[in-house]
Amino acid sequence: MSIQIERDVPLAPFTTIGIGGPARFFIHVTSVDELREALAYAAHERQPVFILGGGSNLLIADEGFDGVVIRIDLRGIEARDGVVRVAAGEPWDDFVALAVARDLAGIECLSGIPGLAGATPIQNVGAYGQDVSETIDRVEALDRTTGGIVEFTNGQCRFGYRSSLFKNIEKDRYVILSVTFRLTPGGAASVRYPELQKYLGDERALDKVREAVIAIRRRKGMVLDPSDADTRSDGSFFMNPLITAAEYESFAKLAPDAPHYPANDGTVKLSAAWLIEHAGFQKGFVHGNAGLSSKHTLAVINRGNATAGEVIDLVRLVQERVRAAFAVDIHPEPNFIGFC
Repeated sequence: MSIQIERDVPLAPFTTIGIGGPARFFIHVTSVDELREALAYAAHERQPVFILGGGSNLLIADEGFDGVVIRIDLRGIEARDGVVRVAAGEPWDDFVALAVARDLAGIECLSGIPGLAGATPIQNVGAYGQDVSETIDRVEALDRTTGGIVEFTNGQCRFGYRSSLFKNIEKDRYVILSVTFRLTPGGAASVRYPELQKYLGDERALDKVREAVIAIRRRKGMVLDPSDADTRSDGSFFMNPLITAAEYESFAKLAPDAPHYPANDGTVKLSAAWLIEHAGFQKGFVHGNAGLSSKHTLAVINRGNATAGEVIDLVRLVQERVRAAFAVDIHPEPNFIGFC
């Protein structure tokens, strides 16, 4: 056996929010062969499996994960013109920085986002008017049901708002191995988000757009910084809700001044941050050792020694008050791991 199996490994240090109990078994893999071996071990021991990436979009239970945690560390970037294949274990923001340095347009507004490249198609990661689905050409994955390697085109990934085949339809079936992006050499930056437009003015150089996005994110506590307690979080914890046009008519009677945006499928996107603030929560709201960021109400933070239970209680409180005030449901974006 080439893989090393560790026991009772604390998972909190592997997450950006710093919360989570131990993994019963923990295996770090750096190749597809090691991944297959780790999955075979879990199957032989009849243990559930959790695939761990950068830990930036999950909340792990205080009891930890009673099974096998496989930490993905597949590395490598191959580029030809604007087509770039990125291994799943590559840090996402390092790849964005590389693309900008090589004058490859298409992901510059996704700067400063923590986590690994392999997670981006699962969530259809997006920010400041840009989603990875706009530039993903194909996704390579290991099918856990057959052991074979399969490739998905962009259309086969079934991308939606913070959703995909891998998250919403075939959850836990595939392990992402690599993502291939089709970027635009010398292309214009995509600056569609009003806040970013205001910050940049007429500037559109890729490096300036990246700098602006990081500056805006840092101002909101959305860039990892050990000296800033507001960044001990999962980033934006709640997704912006999508409601039908008919639902919006009812909502508008309650909140005619609420920001809203048309979505691609005819639905209306609301601002989760606005809903939370107007349901009575302010930046810096405290709930035990958990709380809301002092910079952004979308971020649930670990104020120090917070438990997953405290985070869940706070999330439910926010959801209940938003529902009571506006008859709208807001849903968490992070994955919840190890909860019954």
